[in-house]
Amino acid sequence: MESKDSGGGAAAARTRRPSALRRASAVLALPAAPLYAAFLSYLVYHPPRRPHHRSPEEFGLPAEELIIPWADGKGSGRSLHVWLCPGSEDRVVVIGHGIGLSKSASLAQARFLHEAGYTVALFDHRNHGLSGTDRAFWGLSRRHTDDVERVLTHLREQGGYAAAKFAVFGFSFSTFPSFYLLRRPESGIEAIVCDSGPALELPPLFRNFIAAKGVPVPAPLRTAPSLGLLSRVFGSVGTAMLQAQWPPPAEGAYTRTPVLMMVGDSDRIIPVESVRALADRYPKAEVRVLPETDHLQGMKSCPEQYQEAVLDFLKRAFG
Repeated sequence: MESKDSGGGAAAARTRRPSALRRASAVLALPAAPLYAAFLSYLVYHPPRRPHHRSPEEFGLPAEELIIPWADGKGSGRSLHVWLCPGSEDRVVVIGHGIGLSKSASLAQARFLHEAGYTVALFDHRNHGLSGTDRAFWGLSRRHTDDVERVLTHLREQGGYAAAKFAVFGFSFSTFPSFYLLRRPESGIEAIVCDSGPALELPPLFRNFIAAKGVPVPAPLRTAPSLGLLSRVFGSVGTAMLQAQWPPPAEGAYTRTPVLMMVGDSDRIIPVESVRALADRYPKAEVRVLPETDHLQGMKSCPEQYQEAVLDFLKRAFG
């Protein structure tokens, strides 16, 4: 992150015009911008895999590994990798992770939930961590929602939690399939917790991802006019690949299910106003703004407020 500058140096650097050479390079690169935007759209859903950087044991979590086949059951390796941390048999929280990350990024949340008595199931979405590879280009909203539902179904039907109450905990990109799960009444979840999302509109998030340097973009494409075209196409194609009805209509389970949406007041990718605009559509949704917090940084910037918000919400939601 950029450090504060007591003088005007930082502000001047931000407003300094690009050099003539850089502007010329951006003009020459303009024809490549749509193609690169399509590449980024695929890359963001099929990122390079990051190994698990932490383990449940490091957080004092008793965990067993589960391999859950995808619902279609086609092909080898088409499965989800899960860490199941047994606790209460009647309260279960299924935890996802952010884009390009893995379930190991959610271990701090799993620890305080497990300490509070919950059974916790952390899983890797497809194309992430140790879960299977899915090279599909379209229908990605359905596929990622399938991931969440498949974990829920397995725990109910084969994990011994048929009588349990379930909550789903999503992070950034996984807040969207977590929330979209309410379009499937058979999922039977009691509550949803969201960290850094979801938002009312999708295309701006892709553009914000570029601005926050969340994806690799060559220098010529980071300057106008290429930058503008790249951002617009990335937003359009990335959204189209989901093939989702967004935002979901405020009906059915969306009028009955409690949802907690936590967002940092300094989030550069999914800003507070976009989260509030979505939450305002649903009667059981509530927003908690975390002070001095960027995207997915709540557990680091204000851990006590974060844990208190989640535990209080789940206590109220489960009754």
